[in-house]
Amino acid sequence: MTSFLVWYFLLTLLGWLTFPLTFTLFPALTDRGYTLARAAGLLVWAYVFWLFASLGISQNDLGGILLALAVLIALSGFSIVNRKSEIVNFLRSNIPLLLTTELLFLAAFAFMAFVRSANPELNGTERPMELAFINGILRSPTFPPQDPWLSGYAISYYYFGYVMTAMLAKLSGVNGSTAHNLMTALIFGLGAIGSYGILYNLLASTRNTQNVKRETQIENRGLDTAEERRLLDHQSSIANRKSSIAPSLLAPLFLLLISNFGALLEILHQSGMFWQKDPVTGTYSSRFWMWLDMRELSQPPTQPFHWIPLERYLWWWRSSRVIQDYDMLGSHREVIDEFPFFSFLLGDLHPHVLAIPFGLLAVSVALNLFLGGWRGEINLFGARLNIAPQGFLTSALVLGGLAFLNTWDILVAAALIVSAFIFYRAREDGWNWSRLEDLILLALPLGLFSLLLYFPFHLGFSSQAGGILPNFMYPTRGAHLWVMWGTLFIPIFAFLIYLWHGEKIPANWKLGILLSLAITFSLSLLTLLTGWLGSIIEKPFVEMFLASQNMTAPQYLAATSLRRLSHIGGPLTLLALLVPALAFLFSKLPNYQLPNTNYEPNAKRNTELATRFSLLLLTLGILLVLAPEFVYLRDQFGYRINTVFKFYYQAWILFSLVASFGAATLLQKLDFKANIAFRIVIGLVIFVGLLYPAFGLLTKTNNFKPTFGFNLNDFDRFQRENPDDAAAIQFLLTAPDGIVAEAIGDGYSAYGRVSMYTGLQTVLGWPWHEAQWRGGFEPQGARREDITRLYTTARWDEAQGIIQQYNIRYIFIGAIERVSMRVNEEKFKLFLKPVFQQGNTIIYEAP
Repeated sequence: MTSFLVWYFLLTLLGWLTFPLTFTLFPALTDRGYTLARAAGLLVWAYVFWLFASLGISQNDLGGILLALAVLIALSGFSIVNRKSEIVNFLRSNIPLLLTTELLFLAAFAFMAFVRSANPELNGTERPMELAFINGILRSPTFPPQDPWLSGYAISYYYFGYVMTAMLAKLSGVNGSTAHNLMTALIFGLGAIGSYGILYNLLASTRNTQNVKRETQIENRGLDTAEERRLLDHQSSIANRKSSIAPSLLAPLFLLLISNFGALLEILHQSGMFWQKDPVTGTYSSRFWMWLDMRELSQPPTQPFHWIPLERYLWWWRSSRVIQDYDMLGSHREVIDEFPFFSFLLGDLHPHVLAIPFGLLAVSVALNLFLGGWRGEINLFGARLNIAPQGFLTSALVLGGLAFLNTWDILVAAALIVSAFIFYRAREDGWNWSRLEDLILLALPLGLFSLLLYFPFHLGFSSQAGGILPNFMYPTRGAHLWVMWGTLFIPIFAFLIYLWHGEKIPANWKLGILLSLAITFSLSLLTLLTGWLGSIIEKPFVEMFLASQNMTAPQYLAATSLRRLSHIGGPLTLLALLVPALAFLFSKLPNYQLPNTNYEPNAKRNTELATRFSLLLLTLGILLVLAPEFVYLRDQFGYRINTVFKFYYQAWILFSLVASFGAATLLQKLDFKANIAFRIVIGLVIFVGLLYPAFGLLTKTNNFKPTFGFNLNDFDRFQRENPDDAAAIQFLLTAPDGIVAEAIGDGYSAYGRVSMYTGLQTVLGWPWHEAQWRGGFEPQGARREDITRLYTTARWDEAQGIIQQYNIRYIFIGAIERVSMRVNEEKFKLFLKPVFQQGNTIIYEAP
């Protein structure tokens, strides 16, 4: 409880300290950056801290953290100059927004902290890796931080989120395990207010229905005085802000809580729905479940049939594995399609989770740019870039931070920010060839500068990514696509229908169809091109692959083409979204400005802009889902598992914003009968979408009855299960630094636990993960075999050579070492001194 309160007050104070800065940087947003102040403050604070520690200006200690905070306070203080009265007036006139934001953050942060305290375990999946990074950073005197699982090396991973976690842990005085669980809750809270702020800024800029009639009367009477228009827009603005506070809560609901149809299918399956019993054999069969083809759901449920509770082992895991891929021989290939609540239910603190609030920050940057918030120009060697310097710097800082947080996110964030700029320039100057110049003048310098800002990270970063590969044989079925995305697709389709039939926006259907076909054709061409180049450059590999499928190249192309035709439902669904999205996005924006005035765009025009921005988000989300149908990034997995995982996760963020904006718009603007019908539909969607979090929480937390009480510290579990090893680890936490030898085993296991909890470097942790982070096994060399020899050899000279080769200081012998190897301890007893011993656990120290 104490640690939670410390983090809450710390982040609340950070938000208030940062708000003057965001107020200055986001002039086009109705909330002036208040809802994103915490995330922006954490980004700037952590960036300065990391940069100073990387350049040797400060150390990775409390002094370095406070120095970075002082820099943030100075920047924010400078922003107050000449704006004090403006900021005070904003705060006084937006008290409902402020209170709602603060209550939402407290509720979301406390809710997820409570959930994690009922299920704080960090063993299993990749949580040990995440904890190892946190403790490794806490133990590193400077940056780049040491890799706890590969001695002699720095971390080669996008570790910025773990720097933030370790920074808050050091300042609050909590251990790595507690910080891991608190950071998970904090990301949930920041994601809640970040998404809330985006939807609020969109809704607050749209027309309030109460003012539409009066605005129409003014236009019909021909009153074009700026004074009357100014009065109307002022009244409309106040009404919009007040009426947008409650509907904006739909954004965190759709982003963080609403889940896919997985839980509904589990309930139907467990109830025996669609299963028929053979009267002769007594066995059950089902055409529906076999057609749906979702692994365990294709098997008959256990009897007796019942609706709830959900009892199948790890049922909640299946919802993150909806998409089903098969090679041409029918062998199943697992595909990851996580969504946010699954990640929080799991307690995952992977980079894709850590990046959520900062991805939302990038959306806010794009929205501010889209609305014309950074009018100005920069002279680039004689070329004019039409953006203010502070806008360019903010965009670069956020983009570079995303690359450092989760490198995958920089693609969509950069595309969104650059696209928002292009649409802003098109409103100012029309669609012409100058927009291509704007694209080049912003994209290239922005990309370069975002890399330069974080240059120390990129200097030591290596990746497993190795280019683009074609996806011929893994099309996504329409049924699986709807199971995954149905809870978001339904409100999005309803919104598009409303734009066409209700608002009667003059959609550019020809352009929408042409652009959709062009995108599909380009992706198809890219698939063929990469396949053709691969057959030339890596001919032996291609031949080996074709042989594994028992096919020649023509047979393979024919068979995969037929498979795509049989799975046409997926592409058709995406095209049904993409065509209207592009048609409305590129429709002509009416000129609602009054003649002969310099007044800013009025409420009608702002409605068009908010709608258009949501369509831009929708288009990018569709492209993220569509791209893995044709290509995927080459990595050590060898197929599209990771590309679908990363792209779908980013698409969920974008789709959730569009779905919430569409739902809020329809709830406000539909007439009586249509409104009732939509409320019933959206109510059912929300009910079904909340089945997963409701039953998932009960399953994961044992109905919120943890056996050992509520606690955020996973190390307490480790102490109960391994008291001797835990005591040895506590000794190492206060011992001088040094490389530790411990048993080496495969990933997703208990191996690497000493370095994980202490942050000390071990010779080698999880080999496969290290290979992923560094693009191969070469840096590991023979470490695994050498450590096995260190423990098992009877010869001291052989063991001494290994100790000297890897500069080992501590040799840890505990339960795992004794079980996994035949430890020959006699040589250590003769030549080394034990510095710790309890039960069967002993630590020897080498001189």
